[in-house]
Amino acid sequence: MPWKSVDEPLFSYIWIGMERYHEILLKYWGFDHFRPLQEDIIHSVASGKDTIGLMPTGGGKSITFQVFALSEEGMCLVVTPLIALMNDQVDNLRSKGIKALAIYSGMSGREIEIACNNAVFGDYKFLYVSPERLLSPDFLEYLVRFKLNLIAVDEAHCISQWGYDFRPSYLQIASIRKFFPGVPLLALTATATSQVIDDIQEKLLFPQKNLLRKSFMRENLTYLVRQKEDKLGYLLETVSKSKGSGIIYVRSRKKCREISDSLRQLGVAADFYHAGLDNALRKERQNQWMKGTTRVVVATNAFGMGIDKPDVRFVVHLDLPDSLEAYFQEAGRAGRDGERSVALMICNGTDKRRLHKMVTDAFPEQERIRSVYQALCDYLQIAVGTGKNGFYTFQPEDFARKFNFPATTVFHSLKLMEREGFLVYTEDPESASRLYFLAHRDELYRIDTGSKNLEQLIGMLLRSYTGLFNDFVRIDEALIARRLAVTPDELYQNLKFLSQQKIIHYIPKREAPVIQFLIERVDPARIRISTANYHDRKVNYQQRVDAVIEYARSEEQCRSVRLLAYFGEPGSKPCGHCDVCKGEHRSGISNAAFEEISGKIYQLLQSQAVELHELYGNVEGNEKSVMRVVRWMLDEGKVELNNLNQLKLKME
Repeated sequence: MPWKSVDEPLFSYIWIGMERYHEILLKYWGFDHFRPLQEDIIHSVASGKDTIGLMPTGGGKSITFQVFALSEEGMCLVVTPLIALMNDQVDNLRSKGIKALAIYSGMSGREIEIACNNAVFGDYKFLYVSPERLLSPDFLEYLVRFKLNLIAVDEAHCISQWGYDFRPSYLQIASIRKFFPGVPLLALTATATSQVIDDIQEKLLFPQKNLLRKSFMRENLTYLVRQKEDKLGYLLETVSKSKGSGIIYVRSRKKCREISDSLRQLGVAADFYHAGLDNALRKERQNQWMKGTTRVVVATNAFGMGIDKPDVRFVVHLDLPDSLEAYFQEAGRAGRDGERSVALMICNGTDKRRLHKMVTDAFPEQERIRSVYQALCDYLQIAVGTGKNGFYTFQPEDFARKFNFPATTVFHSLKLMEREGFLVYTEDPESASRLYFLAHRDELYRIDTGSKNLEQLIGMLLRSYTGLFNDFVRIDEALIARRLAVTPDELYQNLKFLSQQKIIHYIPKREAPVIQFLIERVDPARIRISTANYHDRKVNYQQRVDAVIEYARSEEQCRSVRLLAYFGEPGSKPCGHCDVCKGEHRSGISNAAFEEISGKIYQLLQSQAVELHELYGNVEGNEKSVMRVVRWMLDEGKVELNNLNQLKLKME
């Protein structure tokens, strides 16, 4: 513990530690108090305990490891699979004057070498790495030299085969722990069932279970499900009448554009977002929505990671997600400011068939997977026995067209091969251009480029970006070109020339996905997907899909109660606001009132039979409503009267 002293009583250690954490929070984030659970997690890892923190989306997970790491000597290693979020956090930390780095798939060897040397010698506080990086022998040589104060694992559900986003590279995390005895590990996730929570702690080698969780209850969020044959018509009518900012989630990129266009025709300030847009356009559209210039964004599930817009008044799912984990995370982007907000799911009879087809599509036949593998190696021109640890730019649309594969078959075959450890498929690599000065600062004044334009460019770079002599820095060519009043092509040629002259190291942006081969090319007959990664995961996926279908279909249990029970919080109180609670139960009272009264009756009858007059006195609620519930329970055979005219639970 950073405040430990042998001369002071225990309460003094704790008090000094608390003061230190609050000082850091105020200094760097401007907050004078922590959100619920944040400080509990910090104290848990400060005491040396491995900890899993379960905090819903928007709960401030990153603050927990960032504040703790800043209070200790050494560096925090953060493992996360989201490159865009990784770079956002690094930029955010650097803007506060905190030294942070990121290493991920797709970086050049020179970039990785510089970043690793900085991590060893540069007094950095945070190193963000993608889980695939832990597989690299070159990285491991540096890793053992790091002085760590904490290992933080973000999106920790990815380590569990029962999780909705299992990534086999996460299984490598446990293997590095032997290099850092005594360094606590903090696992963080926003959505995990009880089974996944246990699996996370087992896979990460927790010596003892230690879960700190925040309730998933969102009292200000109203969950609604609407069954509508004309889903699009209902959506357009509802959104055009709505107020405030919102997100509409759909499954296809084509739908994003079409619905956005339809909303604009109705006078709604709408735009669309999906992974097929280039990085600059995605950032621009995200910023327009964040500022409120765009009121509604129609998006695939590529939208939302790392976004913390507090005043989102509604999130609509026009297409059903394939898991309640994904739904809860996406719906949870509404109402983070605590004001009343809505999460709406619009369904009809086609949804069940579409979701079941998604399960089938996600698990192509094994022979089909082998065909994709052979075609992929031919497409990338990888000879048998070569390719190990190689990175290859990949154009999935071109590949699918050239070899006549459905796009879904290509995607899911790659993902299954990734789970089996043959390759890593990165759909959204870091696409920003990066630049690093090879020449020392003093040498720049003596270099004669022979061009005033080049000298102006060097000066502009030095004025616009910091850290160019220490690390690769992401640059915005469009911004630089505007400031220098040159065309993008002229700027590119000048940067390329400076790179050729060894004055800078310039890496132009890359938009295409990247494939890394983890083993050399093998005969396709050796490509086999294990039972655990194929059959077991298919069964698990079907169960998650069925949970979504049941959630959408059910009209007898509060939406919030059902979601909370799924995430390990049974017995919660009905919200009173969802469509189920507002609907009328067959007993003749509202569903919310029925759930509350029947729950109390069941609880009361667990231990003994009760006379009716005594029951009415012990169950809160309108006596007429209680009578209706009792009558319904008798008619349905849930309870019965004994020979003493006492009410008791009916034995099965």
